[in-house]
Order: sequence, then C-alpha cells, then structure tokens
Amino acid sequence: MAAAKGKTKPASKRGSLRESSAMKPLARFEMLFRERGFHDFKWIDGKKIAVGHWVRMKCLFGCKGFAKRACCPPNVPPIDECRAFIGEYSKVAVFHFQKAVASAEQRHVWSREVNSKLLSLERELFLSGSYKAFLLPMDACGICAKCAGTRDRCRDPLSARPGPDALGIDVYATARSLDYPIEVLSDLTQAMNRYAFLLVE
Repeated sequence: MAAAKGKTKPASKRGSLRESSAMKPLARFEMLFRERGFHDFKWIDGKKIAVGHWVRMKCLFGCKGFAKRACCPPNVPPIDECRAFIGEYSKVAVFHFQKAVASAEQRHVWSREVNSKLLSLERELFLSGSYKAFLLPMDACGICAKCAGTRDRCRDPLSARPGPDALGIDVYATARSLDYPIEVLSDLTQAMNRYAFLLVE
C-alpha cells in the first residue's frame, strides 16, 4: 500500500486519531499506520485467521523456548480459548516485514526494534479510544534480555505480549490466504518474511 502524499503532522500522543474522528474507522487506522511508518499491511476478519492445535504441538515438541518464556506455552490459554479470543475481532491488521540479516543477533535486534514500535502503536490506538487493541508481535516477546519465565515473575507485564504462534495461529496459512509470501527458510541469511497481528475491534 502506498503512503499518503503530503506532509503529516507530528505525533501528538493521542491527537492523531481523535482529530480524525469524522473518518471511517479503517481509514483512521490506516492513516495512523502510515504516519508511524507501517505501509505494508492487509486486513482480515479474526474468524478467518487459521488457528490450529498443531502449532501448539510444535511449541511443546521442537521449540527450545518451551516453558522458558512468560508469554509462551504453557503460560498461555488453551488453543480453543485462543481461537475464541481471536474470533471476537472482525478487524485484524496483518503487518508484513521482510528482512535479510547476517546473524541471529542482528535478527533479534531488528525484531526488538520493530516490535517496540508496534507496541507503541497498540498503546496509541488504545489511548485514542480503541480500547480492545491488542498486539501479537512478529515473534516471541523479547523485551528483556533474559525472560523471567512465568507470568507472575514477568518484569514488564504491561508490555509483554505473546507471539502469534504462542496462541496457535498458523502464520503460514494465514499469510498465504492474503497472498503474502512466506516459506520455510534453510539458511539464516535468506530474506525473512515476518508477520505481526494487531487486533483492533
């Protein structure tokens, strides 16, 4: 999606969306997304997001982070509850990010930067009246250098969010349903296609 032409006013904490209250909700959201530098996104109904038990099984068997992160299984609701939660939203913005890196550390740094900006976007939407706004960042929560491991010991509970796969979202199937590219990568240096989900209604 192309960025809107012309100069945009500087962010005023909450003013951007409130000042555009006469606009339709989606147009208001999209205006803010572009103002904050997010141009590649598509909308999907939460009920059309693919959620599967197999994703959780991949977490339990095959992920070295299992039971070590406060926002990952088993510290998240069961799959059926996750599906019901996501299905409550008729408007979900799926953000696409593509990046090639030379090392795992570069990938982690890039992910933290992007997810931090997305979290700020979620907060801005909330403060502007979209009280149901909820972000699923493009990967596991990486706010802290070392996770406390459980929700009750989380050092930043206001900012910590689960990644899409932690809630059972089949990112591959959902991205492909939107004609977005995504493939299993065999080499770290291959360009990644990563996706974040912003539930706004």
